[in-house]
Amino acid sequence: MKHDTSQMIKREEHLPVILIGEGLLVGMIGGLIVLAYRIALKYAGKWMDEIITFAGQSPMRMAGWMLVLMVLAVLVGLLVRWEPMISGSGIPQLEGEMAGKLSQKWWRVLPAKFAGGFLSLLAGLSLGREGPSIQLGAMAGKGISKLLKRDRTEEKFLLTCGASAGLSAAFHAPLAGVMFSLEEVHKNFSVSVLISVMTASITADYISSQFIGIEPVFQFDIGNVLPQNYYWMIVVLGVILGCFGAFYNWFTLTVQAMYKKVSWLNEVTRLLIPFTLAGIFAFTVPELLGSGHELIDLMTDHKLLLGGAIFLLAAKFVFSAICFGSGAPGGIFFPLLVLGALTGGIFGMIGVNYFGMDPDYINNFVLLAMAGYFTAIVRAPLTGIILIFEMTGSVSQMLSLSIISIVAYIVATLLKSDPIYESLLERLLAGRGERKEEGSREKVLMRQSVMFGSAAADHEVGEIQWPDHCLLVSIQRSGREIIPRGNTMIRAGDVLVTMTEEQYAGEMHDEVREICEE
Repeated sequence: MKHDTSQMIKREEHLPVILIGEGLLVGMIGGLIVLAYRIALKYAGKWMDEIITFAGQSPMRMAGWMLVLMVLAVLVGLLVRWEPMISGSGIPQLEGEMAGKLSQKWWRVLPAKFAGGFLSLLAGLSLGREGPSIQLGAMAGKGISKLLKRDRTEEKFLLTCGASAGLSAAFHAPLAGVMFSLEEVHKNFSVSVLISVMTASITADYISSQFIGIEPVFQFDIGNVLPQNYYWMIVVLGVILGCFGAFYNWFTLTVQAMYKKVSWLNEVTRLLIPFTLAGIFAFTVPELLGSGHELIDLMTDHKLLLGGAIFLLAAKFVFSAICFGSGAPGGIFFPLLVLGALTGGIFGMIGVNYFGMDPDYINNFVLLAMAGYFTAIVRAPLTGIILIFEMTGSVSQMLSLSIISIVAYIVATLLKSDPIYESLLERLLAGRGERKEEGSREKVLMRQSVMFGSAAADHEVGEIQWPDHCLLVSIQRSGREIIPRGNTMIRAGDVLVTMTEEQYAGEMHDEVREICEE
């Protein structure tokens, strides 16, 4: 649908209020979809355990389950071939769409992602529910935008609302849903988007909690606050997690590249590899199957010895990379939290065995390592801190969580490890080409916050080299709207509202962001 430019600018004045109502709608529908997905995955895990118990009673039954896994691999591969955008977690696809570089067909992604994720977890692949939940929520937002005939500018707000609702409903973490959608997806903290995203996130969490309850995802005892004389161990663990996170990113991308280098592997045949491994592990090391929630329980209940924990960490690490690299629909979010928890638990056990640490503090390091490892890989420290305390229900570790997240962030950055979702998006765009709506004349409004020390801060509008096809529409400052002129001074903290044609949205997004952030 074409939108008149004057109507678009006029609607912009009332957009914050409009978005609250639309955020409520997206939160309701997105929350219900993700709730259904979460329940489906719960049954997938339950049925998988029952099937493995039954099949393990005889070699013939084992062979039968292996045959079923081959069929499941083919079905999932055909879904990926039918709709390639469901491959992997879905977060890079969403970020690409937000940047104007990709376009997803919401009515295809929703059923395909739901079915593909369900079948992958039924088979026991080491994947998470959070990435698919975020993509499902975002596609619910896009579907609502299309049905209401909203322009592309407003559609991006609804995509962000849907992403927030998806994470909130998946993990009972409304604040983390808000922070992740702003920090990682929208990359903008304007008031208008914040209120609408909060509305969607809280609505989705309320709907989810009515069916699943309000208990945190992880329920393990964090005895006492870690004493300050152990804080040197937090720094050491942060350095380890920063290095381990950088290695994780490199290894995940390497495995993904290896799949693509083998000529006879396609969307279907490459999935046979992780599905076959899942069948082998089902009758040898079943702890490796699924997202890995049981591994955290084993670690926090102190049921693992040091050697066993190290083996499970290494095996889970490799198996997760093989599953994700294959392109199976599923995320890395939850498995990386499991890997972080195992790392923290191993570090804690070493502290007990060799440095005289009190065993009661092992669970503290399990919790801290989840946040630090997440930060090192995703490079979203605020989301990591908030997510962990919402998923565990513990708010007593905020100082230590902050320290380990900062250290892991710095180490991963110094190692020049790019955030995993940005790296995955680059791979996706390189394989597909930056998809744009060539010839589209629809206008798109974009917002970008001005950072301290950037090229735009403390400069007049006329002094800045603006990108081609870019029109600066307004400057939002402290709740006021300023009509820009050549001598208008731009200040740090301003939100610049720019306009371009849809076909140039991707490149302009990057160029304006560079002006405002560097």
